[in-house]
Amino acid sequence: MEADLTPEVRVSPGPQGVAEEAADFLTAIFKDAARERGRFLLAVSGGSTPLPLFRLLASKGYSSKIDWGRVHLFWADERCVPPVHKDSNFGAANDALLSKVPIPKDNVHRIMGELPPDEAARAYEAELLRYFNRDGLPRFDLVLLGLGADGHTASLFPGSDALKERDRLAVSVYVEKLKSHRVTLTLPVINNTANVVFLVTGREKADVVKEVLSGEGAGRYPAGLVRPVDGRLAWLLDVAAAGGPGEGGPNL
Repeated sequence: MEADLTPEVRVSPGPQGVAEEAADFLTAIFKDAARERGRFLLAVSGGSTPLPLFRLLASKGYSSKIDWGRVHLFWADERCVPPVHKDSNFGAANDALLSKVPIPKDNVHRIMGELPPDEAARAYEAELLRYFNRDGLPRFDLVLLGLGADGHTASLFPGSDALKERDRLAVSVYVEKLKSHRVTLTLPVINNTANVVFLVTGREKADVVKEVLSGEGAGRYPAGLVRPVDGRLAWLLDVAAAGGPGEGGPNL
């Protein structure tokens, strides 16, 4: 049976406020995971939205709250480019965060986007199976997701065959409109997470946010298919993504 699927929604004035909410959320989950299991398993997505969070976590005020030796970092998706490429999700996280905190190299489990897409997906799946040391689904403590204006999340796009995948942990996808090969975690993995948090900023996302949170977009948008089976779901929005400012406030 699924857990209560009513998401927690927090609205901040702007992108920096979303980053601060996310940083507080993350450090609280880290403390619980480190105390209970001795490690914190985190998967992040790409795009520009998480960059303020990464920079905040690298700052003295937040970095000192985290024992980076207990953090294992994974990715929810990656572009099929080398790690030094400007479009690399790993590269962006490395520049903003990893190069500035004492996380052990062996604790960083990146998707090897420089490999051919199918090979990269299988290599990442093998890494997940190796680390989690079992045949079942990995269980992350926290997965941070973004949202596209088309309702995609990670690299799960509307109409993609990847949305139907139930056996693989990670698959390669080709996004025709972006002419881009990518690797993404599949929905069963994301939905097996203890805490799933969407970070969403910008007015162009507001209509999709409203539909997904109302339940109307559950079948229409990939983000609406993110429904943790035994976990917590939260949406951290700025006022623009929540449909405001405007008469009547956020349009949720």
